[in-house]
Amino acid sequence: MIDRNTSDHQIFELDLAAHESQRRTEILAALGESWDPVAVLEGEDEAYRLLYSGLDAEQQATYDMLVAAEVLPGPGRA
Repeated sequence: MIDRNTSDHQIFELDLAAHESQRRTEILAALGESWDPVAVLEGEDEAYRLLYSGLDAEQQATYDMLVAAEVLPGPGRA
């Protein structure tokens, strides 16, 4: 942390890199050793596929419009 006073204002700097590193370490520890990020992403893709399967023609047209407008991710990009 650096604290410098100038005649007009005070400059305050804080390096958050160490805090971010600690935060990420704690997250990974909380997830545990059995956490498999590839399996999680595959599960999300499967859930996304199921969510948008079986649409009628009007729903499919709306879905396609939203994907084209990049409001929704396309298939396989959940």
